[in-house]
Amino acid sequence: MRSYLFVPGDSERKLQKSLASGADALILDLEDSVSPDRKGAARKLVSEFLLAHRGKTAPALFVRINAFDSGLSESDLEHVMTGAPSGIVLPKAAGGADVALLSSRIAVGEALHGIEDGATRILPIASETARAVFSLGTYDEAGPRLAGLAWGGEDLSADIGSLSTKEANGGWTEPYRLVRNLCLFGAASAGVDAVDTVYTDFSGADGLLAECEAAARDGFAGKLAIHPNQVELINRAFTPSEAAISEAQAIVDAFRQAGGAGVVGLGGKMIDRPHLKLAERLLKRAGRND
Repeated sequence: MRSYLFVPGDSERKLQKSLASGADALILDLEDSVSPDRKGAARKLVSEFLLAHRGKTAPALFVRINAFDSGLSESDLEHVMTGAPSGIVLPKAAGGADVALLSSRIAVGEALHGIEDGATRILPIASETARAVFSLGTYDEAGPRLAGLAWGGEDLSADIGSLSTKEANGGWTEPYRLVRNLCLFGAASAGVDAVDTVYTDFSGADGLLAECEAAARDGFAGKLAIHPNQVELINRAFTPSEAAISEAQAIVDAFRQAGGAGVVGLGGKMIDRPHLKLAERLLKRAGRND
């Protein structure tokens, strides 16, 4: 998936409007965008929204529950599992063990509500505390529900006491570049997509485009969004170009024709197995991996 759009769970108008955003996935939010006195209303609205769209395939409907230490996560799950969400977004995740714990709780909800075992995926926000950063290499132990690995900087800045997450030129400061890169490596180690964090200036198209292009270049598969206006640009940036698809297909075809060869010649260049693996990943991302 390329785009994951956060939608406040306590706004019926925004929930309905989000369906036309073009996002690959909606994240119906029960956490940061909902004030404490609106949590109950948000659970009700999100549960009703899920039930109304149960069984529809697009967009995927994820729910961001509250963090484990909030005391709200189990009640969040009890409510939203009635609507069979596509997945659960876990904030403040602290490693693969947290995903495994959430998975066991989801399994109970699936059994209670007639949902196929294992159908509900989990997307952790994996870098929102200093402790979590040291666990980014543990998600290969998280189990089969793991849908990807996303990183976040805003909560982390509060945890470590940094005065800013960005340089004057808009680039990430050193602590956040480190965390971004570790998330990318952690996702690759776990065999799932890496998802880039939000771009908070939703009116800044140039900055968003630059951040998307850098993320796609480095290996991220998609990006979190906080406003519908960001979705089209994110989708475009994370969709492989026709030229890239054609090149990847040529590499796959060359290896197929060469049988079990470890190296092939293509266009005057020697292409080896790592190039094949990268080409296959690109075709899979483009939906052309048959």
